[in-house]
Amino acid sequence: MKDKRNLHLEVQEHIDCFTNTDPLKEMSEITKDTDKDQAALKWMALAVLHGVNFNAKKISIRTAPDGTTTVRAKYREAELPSPGGEIGRHIVESVRRITHFDGDKGKGPVAIGLRNDNLEIGVKVNRDEDGETVTFKFPKSN
Repeated sequence: MKDKRNLHLEVQEHIDCFTNTDPLKEMSEITKDTDKDQAALKWMALAVLHGVNFNAKKISIRTAPDGTTTVRAKYREAELPSPGGEIGRHIVESVRRITHFDGDKGKGPVAIGLRNDNLEIGVKVNRDEDGETVTFKFPKSN
């Protein structure tokens, strides 16, 4: 039986681990990871780090019924490295488990610790006939 730890804590641990790395480089290599559940949590951590480091307004990941996964950042129109279809689905599932959003739509805050500081990001989930989108909304930086 597989041990199911607290997913929020695991994302936090990945943030601590990857704080001094290049999040985009790590994100572009994530499709090589064999443990898709851990890759999803790692991708979320890297997305948070990228958002904070580059003053992103929001980052969205969309999974389509055909398995296509796309990622967009709003600070400028840019497509970030996709985690791939299987990891993309695991990201959406993990966000739903962390936030307890069960329906087609959900919205709320998630607290994330960054070393000696903390950050509250907004998380929005939307499911429709074209797929599912998870959006991380970052607060304005000072």
